[in-house]
Amino acid sequence: MPSEIVMKCSAALKRKKWNVSFAESVTAGRLASEFSMTKNSGAILRGGIVCYEAFVKEQLLHVPHEMIQKHSAESAEVTKLLAQQTAKLFNAKVTAAITGLSSPGGSETRQKPVGTIFFYIITPTEQIRHRELFHGTPEQIVMQAVDKTAQLIHDAIESL
Repeated sequence: MPSEIVMKCSAALKRKKWNVSFAESVTAGRLASEFSMTKNSGAILRGGIVCYEAFVKEQLLHVPHEMIQKHSAESAEVTKLLAQQTAKLFNAKVTAAITGLSSPGGSETRQKPVGTIFFYIITPTEQIRHRELFHGTPEQIVMQAVDKTAQLIHDAIESL
């Protein structure tokens, strides 16, 4: 069952008559899955892309290989480009991209430890760039990231 914030976000999107699309790396489709289980899913969920591996980011969403090499696949810079490319593909009112590290073995550093998540959200009125550090198991980190995405979208809608 979707969390309370995912359900509130879904309802807010429906009230606004906006739809949403996702570019998901760290959440690997969990965002779309959670939103698909809300009662408003048919009215608000346009779709999404799981771009977990750098190859998919490069081939499908045209993130330059050099950008991934320079910043890593889990970075604010790559997340922004994922959102921009996904917005073009899906033509949704709201597009959210998310990358990050839910478990060891990726591009973690002291400055970017496991649990670091990057968000980039495009709405008709603003672009939201956010970085947050979550703690817990990989599943807990992913679910916190799903809820944070919903919160960021919800707050943007409610601020209008």
